[in-house]
Amino acid sequence: MPRNSRRRFPGIPLHIVQRGNDRIPCFRSDQDLALYLGLLKELTPRFECHIHAYVLMTNHVHLLLTSQQPDGPSCLMRDLGQRYVQHFNKSHQRTGTLWEGRFRSHIVDSETYLFTCQRYIELNPVRAGIVFSPSEYPWSSYRANAGLEGSPLIVPHELYLRLGATGDERQRRYRELFRAPPGASELEEIRRCLNSGSALGCETFLTQLETLLGRSAKTRPRGRPKRESVPPDGKRALTPV
Repeated sequence: MPRNSRRRFPGIPLHIVQRGNDRIPCFRSDQDLALYLGLLKELTPRFECHIHAYVLMTNHVHLLLTSQQPDGPSCLMRDLGQRYVQHFNKSHQRTGTLWEGRFRSHIVDSETYLFTCQRYIELNPVRAGIVFSPSEYPWSSYRANAGLEGSPLIVPHELYLRLGATGDERQRRYRELFRAPPGASELEEIRRCLNSGSALGCETFLTQLETLLGRSAKTRPRGRPKRESVPPDGKRALTPV
């Protein structure tokens, strides 16, 4: 089956997930985690990528970013992956691939789903049972977005800046968003979009995106299309389209 095109649009957020091959750990120490973030900080300006949220888990990474270059995210993940794997293999005396093929990604409708996606990412350690609160996990963007510490990596999205007139007000309102985590249906929708590469957004956003793409931007049902049923008399009924 041919791969889906990685067509991107400048300024539209992209949710990226990259996993370790066969779910093996891609971070074995705090030094590995710190190096990955350092490389990310070094490379994002080169490809005009702005990181809004991230989380580094033992065997996978989530990033939410926007880029002014259509191929910026792909170039970023290529260079980041190559440089990190060189370090990882040398440090841990191993050879071979580390990542599970191509990274997965989906476009995000910022007006409707930006904060849903950010909460999905930053609550990952909570859902995994590693910590009770996202503020307890040091390898995510939550502490920076919530105003608990500074970060040279995070670039606030325009919608984040609209949360308040001052930094303190924005950070307080951001923390309030986490009183209600994403519901089960929202989690399932994000995962389905990641697996299929479909855009996450409202109907208006998806329609506009389909016009730009020239193809469907929605998640299609899995499996083969159902065969058209034929009445006993052999005549097919006409239905309005």
